[in-house]
Amino acid sequence: MLSRLSVSALSLLLSLTAWGEDPASAPQDEAAPPTSTAPRAPLLERNVQTALELARKYPQQVRELQAGEERFLALHQLANTARTKGLIVILPADGETADWPRVVAPLRSRLPDNGWQTLSLSLPSPDHLLPAGPSATTADEPADGASAADEASTDEPPEDLPAAAGYLPEETAALPTEADAPVTENETKPAAASLDQAARITAHLEAALAFARMQQVDTIVLLGHGSGAYWAARYLHEHTPQDVKHLILLQAQVPESEDADMAPLLGELKQAIGDFYYPDKPATIEDARERLNVSRRQRHPAYQQIALQALPADRRSEQEQLYRRVRGWLDRQFAP
Repeated sequence: MLSRLSVSALSLLLSLTAWGEDPASAPQDEAAPPTSTAPRAPLLERNVQTALELARKYPQQVRELQAGEERFLALHQLANTARTKGLIVILPADGETADWPRVVAPLRSRLPDNGWQTLSLSLPSPDHLLPAGPSATTADEPADGASAADEASTDEPPEDLPAAAGYLPEETAALPTEADAPVTENETKPAAASLDQAARITAHLEAALAFARMQQVDTIVLLGHGSGAYWAARYLHEHTPQDVKHLILLQAQVPESEDADMAPLLGELKQAIGDFYYPDKPATIEDARERLNVSRRQRHPAYQQIALQALPADRRSEQEQLYRRVRGWLDRQFAP
């Protein structure tokens, strides 16, 4: 499995970087300045950068899924009980990975102890998180008097920033990196960036649900964190899959790229909804109140909102609280 997935991930990596390779350049004129350098190859999408790392770290859990012409990796864990209750598809927020140390990793690894299979995705990177490509008009040149070592050092992120694979230490929050910078009109982007973000996420979700159905489970649940909650709700609203009857929202947030309101989407859904949020900011409280009011006006039959206590000084206890509350909500939905 590891060998096959490593080869597949490597081929995916090479296919996305091949477009940035320059053909052999003609011999330089003798008068050309010796200090000019070739443009740097464009960086990869963050979710592609994690592919090889996931394959190496979790060889038994990695699953390669096909979304149209895109291949991507997801992490699948079987239930650790004799009877499987169902499968939970987990959608991280923008910029997060299938094994993000907060929220995503604790839930995907612990819910199997309660009888659930989990399938955690790494969604395609939105436009504002796509890495900048080389300049279309100028090549990168070192500043006057700067040594090669000085130039190389500027390409390395500080110690407190995410690694190239997109992972963070357990107690480190997500911080912007060079890959987070917006692409200007003079910069090129990978070919995949030209595709519509919503269509790409829809294709990823379709592939995940197809995999879930192949497991022949009785119940499929969608669980979204941050902007992943918005994409999960939007997918259910637009496609209404009959075999997905439960939706879990964790700190739901509309992506920056979307000019939309999430509350109307939830009001029209028929799935049982568990809406978990931390009332730590006025805007978060206001959004949660609006979702609750819309569910009341629409007389949603199975909408429940759960406020969680933020524990910034004790992240371990905060994650334990989240796991127990989500597990409790799921148990109530399937109580005999």
